[in-house]
Amino acid sequence: MPEAPKNLSLANGYVFDRDGTDANKKALQFIEDVTINADQVQKQVLAEILSRSAHVEYLQRRGLNGRTDRETFKKVIPVVSYEDLQSDINRIANGDTSPILCGLPISEFLTSSGTSAGERKLMPTIEEELNRRSLLYSLLMPVMDQFVPGLDKGKGMYFLFIKSEAKTPGGLIARPVLTSYYKSSHFKRRPYDPYTNYTSPNETILCPDSYQSMYTQLLCGLCQNEEVLRVGAVFASGFIRAIRFLEKHWSLLCNDIRTGTINPQISDASVRDAVSKILKPKPELADFIEAECRKETWQGIITRLWPNTKYIDVIVTGTMSQYIPTLDYYSNGLPLVCTMYASSECYFGLNLNPLCKPSEVCYTLIPTMAYFEFLPVQRNNGVANSVSVPKSLNEKEQQDLVDLTDVKLGQEYELVVTTYAGLYRYRVGDVLRVAGFKNNAPQFNFICRKNVVLSIDSDKTDEVELQAAVKNATNHLVPFDATLTEYTSYADTTTIPGHYVLYWELRHDGVTPIPPSVFEDCCLTIEESLNSVYRQGRSSDKSIGPLEIKVVESGTFDKLMDYAISRGASINQYKTPRCVKFAPIVELLNSRVRSNYFSPKCPKWVPGQKQWCTHN
Repeated sequence: MPEAPKNLSLANGYVFDRDGTDANKKALQFIEDVTINADQVQKQVLAEILSRSAHVEYLQRRGLNGRTDRETFKKVIPVVSYEDLQSDINRIANGDTSPILCGLPISEFLTSSGTSAGERKLMPTIEEELNRRSLLYSLLMPVMDQFVPGLDKGKGMYFLFIKSEAKTPGGLIARPVLTSYYKSSHFKRRPYDPYTNYTSPNETILCPDSYQSMYTQLLCGLCQNEEVLRVGAVFASGFIRAIRFLEKHWSLLCNDIRTGTINPQISDASVRDAVSKILKPKPELADFIEAECRKETWQGIITRLWPNTKYIDVIVTGTMSQYIPTLDYYSNGLPLVCTMYASSECYFGLNLNPLCKPSEVCYTLIPTMAYFEFLPVQRNNGVANSVSVPKSLNEKEQQDLVDLTDVKLGQEYELVVTTYAGLYRYRVGDVLRVAGFKNNAPQFNFICRKNVVLSIDSDKTDEVELQAAVKNATNHLVPFDATLTEYTSYADTTTIPGHYVLYWELRHDGVTPIPPSVFEDCCLTIEESLNSVYRQGRSSDKSIGPLEIKVVESGTFDKLMDYAISRGASINQYKTPRCVKFAPIVELLNSRVRSNYFSPKCPKWVPGQKQWCTHN
């Protein structure tokens, strides 16, 4: 058995040089080594994190006293959620540079798509974290090459975008993790790597105007259509938005390709300059694209326009699985590949069997990335595709956490991480199921985010937040002597972009009819009450469509209960689900809709935390 890596900088990660014939072999051997010796590596990672941060206030406050062993760490350091750290994080955000959470300086904050009081969470990070992220990216192509050889002979057409960022009062940048990565020298000045050989020039990815960025990335992808061997985006929803954008704007794109000139709507000088190096007059290509786009059906449009495409690289696990039928339609069933598992808190692991079915995707956690623990959870059947986990843990639950190599096959767990950047026993909020093992390292299916009931893109709305938003909206019904008797919700992805649908059953005792404008006001009030990630998706990113309220006939929710009981639910324990997903239930609800209404405008959204200035 090979030994675990010794004297290698676990703190800084490894980056495999893509030059040289044995680069893939070295990368795959690294995966073998760290998964064989997973527990030993995990002990080393924890000891390194704790020794480097022995003097930080957070650990001293809890009496760790410089100890680095696992037993003491678990005994004195509590399992925490974001709310437990918020006061410390706010001190850093406000300019306190003392070692509060981490022994190294906090370089910036990564804004999580999870929410806290309507705002994005701020995850502290350090400069060297970019090395760990780069490590995981450097492993992707060696793994993929085992299944789809020859990818280095062409390019990837990926739709990658940056999002808005802000400055904290203390002067630190706060931005999404991918924006941080794309703006870093690791990405902008990356050495040649077939995995990051994209059709999109960096300037188009880094363009802050979402229309110009999407337009020029599509333009460059179409110009190089024969070279494209793989296509993708981060989320399935983002890739589908790109196809819908093409549906709307293909005639303008064809005109640019035909003439070799860029549409004047593209005003960013750096983008125009970068695209002009790719764009040349190609009337035959323009005619071909136009002929395909004019056809009655867009089924298989991806393989028709990019005929050498071998797979689609997008996340289709968790809530993104709702987009699989649409992707299959547009691609004629190309393989859907989920390559890696990551979050704002930490990058976690890889899919070592990337051509598996979407329902079978499992991720191998790479033991060098962080120290991992797992909290056993029980499925809550009251909410579709959700697991309800208590916010705080009692002493027994704190002791129930198990280490990476001690998880049990088939068991579901909430992921808990200790990172180099200053998170200690932090609950990520992801629920995973153990699907198997790579050597001694477990492989996990991603099940869901805990407590999340609705999601279209990067938004996550839980039941409590939805309930509060609905309560705010029903105030509009009071003057008409109307009350909401029951409701549920549905993430409708048959529209592009997808949108939230709420089914409302009302009791209307008044004589005055309720005008449509009142229901529209209800829609907007709900949207205004939801978190900033949702409102950004509606207002800025245009990744979420207007919220819809469908008013259903009286007795509809009784029918819903009858249906659940007919399928074996207990009448004593039945609770109306606040989110539905099962197709027959959605069909039942839709069959009883008597009117529907949409939000009349986008909800208010301002970049950055409420109290911070925007940073461009």
